[in-house]
Amino acid sequence: MNAPRQELDFLSDSTESTSTRFVTFIGGSLKRFDLAVTTTNRFYGKKLVADIQNGRTAILGTDDLDEEGYLEHLFSLNEEEAAELRTFLYQVLGEPYFTD
Repeated sequence: MNAPRQELDFLSDSTESTSTRFVTFIGGSLKRFDLAVTTTNRFYGKKLVADIQNGRTAILGTDDLDEEGYLEHLFSLNEEEAAELRTFLYQVLGEPYFTD
């Protein structure tokens, strides 16, 4: 059975070599984090952070880590778990940069 052909309006389509760091750690809350942190030339210096266990992904920079409740909401974490994730992310995320 053939799916009907539909015309797509691509806004962007590019291929890029990226670097991905896979990290597993456990903090004092005993929550296990299995993360993939992808560095790319996109996203103004922010990184693509994927929680492999719950399937949630976010584009993050250190500026995002200071927003109250942001990590808790994005990754469905309690305050203690989010604090542990925040500690790790401060070590690996770069400062965002914006171009004109």
